[in-house]
Amino acid sequence: MALMGNEAIARGFVEAGVSVVSGYPGTPSSEVIVTLHEFGAGSEIYVEWAVNERVAFEIAYGAAISGARAAVTMKAPGASVALDPLISSAYGGVEGGLVVLVADDPGPHTTQTEQDNRWLGPLAKLPVLSPSSPQEAKDLAVAAFDLSEELKLPVILRTTTRVNHAVGDVVLGPVRPPQRFREFRKDIPRFVRAGMLFNLERHRWLSSRLELTEGVLTKLYPGANRVEGSGELCVVTEGAAYNYVREVLEDLGVGASVVKLSLLYPPPTEFLEDALRGCREVLVVEELDPYLETVVKRVLYELGARAPVYGKESGHLPREGELSRRLVAEALVSVGWVPKTAVSPPAGTYPSPPPRPPPMCPGCPHRNTYLALLLAIARAGYRRDEVPIFGDIGCYALSFQPPFEAIWTEHSMGASISMAMGLKVAGYGGPVVATIGDSTLFHAGLQPLLEAVHKRVDVLVVVLDNSVVAMTGHQSTPAWGTTESGRRAKPISIEEVVRALGADRVYVVDPYDLDLTVEVLTRALREPGVRVVVARHPCALMEVRARGVTRRYRVVEDRCTGCLACVRTTGCPALYYSNGRVRVSEGDCVGCGLCARFCPYKAFEVVEVG
Repeated sequence: MALMGNEAIARGFVEAGVSVVSGYPGTPSSEVIVTLHEFGAGSEIYVEWAVNERVAFEIAYGAAISGARAAVTMKAPGASVALDPLISSAYGGVEGGLVVLVADDPGPHTTQTEQDNRWLGPLAKLPVLSPSSPQEAKDLAVAAFDLSEELKLPVILRTTTRVNHAVGDVVLGPVRPPQRFREFRKDIPRFVRAGMLFNLERHRWLSSRLELTEGVLTKLYPGANRVEGSGELCVVTEGAAYNYVREVLEDLGVGASVVKLSLLYPPPTEFLEDALRGCREVLVVEELDPYLETVVKRVLYELGARAPVYGKESGHLPREGELSRRLVAEALVSVGWVPKTAVSPPAGTYPSPPPRPPPMCPGCPHRNTYLALLLAIARAGYRRDEVPIFGDIGCYALSFQPPFEAIWTEHSMGASISMAMGLKVAGYGGPVVATIGDSTLFHAGLQPLLEAVHKRVDVLVVVLDNSVVAMTGHQSTPAWGTTESGRRAKPISIEEVVRALGADRVYVVDPYDLDLTVEVLTRALREPGVRVVVARHPCALMEVRARGVTRRYRVVEDRCTGCLACVRTTGCPALYYSNGRVRVSEGDCVGCGLCARFCPYKAFEVVEVG
């Protein structure tokens, strides 16, 4: 089958007999659980989104210590959220296989940092596997479960965007029935971390299990680490970078030994010693940190070899961003393996395309909320630069762009409330606003809100509630009554939770009612204490998909003066400028009417859609 890498991983989980899968949405990992939802309906597999990555990991771990096979999925920063229980799990170990999918994002394309989670291996003392293609992603997912069960350790399957989202032919394997609960016995030294002598002994046990990793993986998946080609010039690589290496070497006709790794931690020392023994020069091609480079240098040192090692630390490859065929080819030139003339310059010169940052969607309720907030700041008697607005992770972070330029920060999940509180306790005298999404509030915002309430800090929290985890592909939140798997759930009310936490004032508004939203926000800016305004309206894309579009707007040309007030005020991407007039892209307009509200010449009219 032609499968995306994430679809292949989902298939690998099913082939391995997984029975519990949990995770939190985050590009580039989201499609694994989405795929299991789409194709696993009616199966015995528990597949659900969790409120955050820590909870997701602990659900999977609780299943795995009972003999069930379990998996957890997350993007790069999510590993930091799950880190505490992840490290502790290495000491307790598992009975059923537990695979932790962590998807890194070199580039970065959709992530706030280029976090390199290969370092989780030595930090957490857990095996790390890295695939290079959808086929390997599926095969290593299966092997990871078997490896986990034989070592009795969780196994990290670390991917990158180009593997998660690549599409390739995948040969499927047999499907095992879901491996569910077998037994769970009380074992204090193993599962209780409060005993320091227990912990010391479990650390020794962990070290002994890691020593078996290379041999066990070689038995389970013989091609995990391999040498392709031959010669005294050696390239060590893994992951997506392997594909660039193979293509460039073939294109340039370079004879070299390609040392391809899938086991990144613990390093396959025996394999590397054999593979590197005859190398005269070594180029390490990897993305992000010089992780493999340090491993290769240590192995060569212990061999007593004097082969020079080129890579990121030597400056032959960049530490930041993604690699490409061109960067790999230029590295081969810079180390002298191919002449400069072998790498042709790009053909022709082309003008750079204009920048096109991602906008809020047409009809996005967050556009209304931020516009109302900025109007309320003015109505309350403040300048924009007098009221810091802390942002958070989600669609609403796009408000940093024109025309709103609203948020001042975007740091990490839930940080808007904590950072706003920090500014106030540091002595800032004016109003401070924290904006946060509904799913982000559930993920990591409730604890900082509790802290603000407990410490009686004056802060205005605006919850931008669009009833879905929108930016990562419309996944469910704890407010849903039915999950993607069809499981009936108890909807959690944000305002009830916030009131229970003790917020001084709680308001609920529909941002499509702009006048009321401005009025409520103006009042809240002037009030003391912890004020929470829940601005609730469903995601426009979700509404359109569910109900269709019943009306759109068009411009009456003889009324439009081309003043651009509608564009400059709303920033709606359904509006464009042509021949001195504003136009409406019919296929993009969802009929929210915000443009018409701010047109001083009443140049917009409603068109009913049949």
